[in-house]
Amino acid sequence: MEMISIKSPHEIELMRKAGRITAAARALAGKLVVPGKTTLEIDTAVRKFIESQGAKPSFLGYGGFPGSACISVNEVVIHGIPDHRVLKEGDIVSVDVGACIGGFHGDCAATFPCGKVSPEAERLIAVTEQSFWEGIKHARVGQRISDISHAVQQYVEANGYSVVRDFVGHGVGANLHEAPEVPNYGPAGHGVRLQSGMTLAVEPMVCAGDWHVRVLKDKWTTVTTDGSLAAHYENSILITDGEPEILTSLGDPAL
Repeated sequence: MEMISIKSPHEIELMRKAGRITAAARALAGKLVVPGKTTLEIDTAVRKFIESQGAKPSFLGYGGFPGSACISVNEVVIHGIPDHRVLKEGDIVSVDVGACIGGFHGDCAATFPCGKVSPEAERLIAVTEQSFWEGIKHARVGQRISDISHAVQQYVEANGYSVVRDFVGHGVGANLHEAPEVPNYGPAGHGVRLQSGMTLAVEPMVCAGDWHVRVLKDKWTTVTTDGSLAAHYENSILITDGEPEILTSLGDPAL
C-alpha cells in the first residue's frame, strides 16, 4: 500500500502558497466564463497568471495533457481539453486547475454558469458545491476517508443526482496525485483513519442523470454516457486537530 504523506509545518506553508495561487487561477477562469470566449482563451489566461506568480501549471504536460486547465462544458464531466470552442449563453463550464510552487501542488475546481443558465443547471452547480462542504464535515482526525465519501453521496442522491464512480479525489502534495484515493461514494467507516497533516483533494463530480461516464477518443474528455449535464467542485484541504483547512482559498490578498 502506497504511503500517505503527513506534511510538516514547512510543507504546509508551501501548500498554502500553492493553494492561494491555484484558487486565484480558478477565480480568474470563472470571471472569463462569458458568452463568446473560447475555452483556449481561458486556458491561456490561467497559464499566464500561474506563471506570473512564479508557479508552474500542474496539469500542463501531465500524462501528456495539452492544457494548463481542464475546461469541461455541459455533459463533459472532467478533463475537457481547451480548444477553439466558443462558450454560449446557458452553458455550464467546469474549470479544474493546479499550480505547483516550491515543489508542492494545489488542485481545485468549480463549475461556472455562462450568462443566464436554466434553473436546473443552477441547482446542479449548487448541489455539487454543497456536497463538498457536506463531505468535509467529516474530514476530521479519527474519522475515516469513506466518511467523507458517504456524506457526499448521501447529499447528492437526496437531491436527485448521481455521483461519478470511475474517478475519485486523492491525496495531494509533492505529487499532484498521492495516496489515499478519496471516492465520492460508498458506505461510511472504511479506508484510512484521518491524521493531522494529511492533505487531500476532495472533488465531487456530479451528474444530473445517470452516473456512468465514458472517455472519448482523445483519451481525456470524459462525458456523461446519457448526455446529461455534469458539475464538479474541488478544494485541496488540510486535516488539522480541529476543522479542516481549505488550502485552495484566496486568503489574504496582501500575502
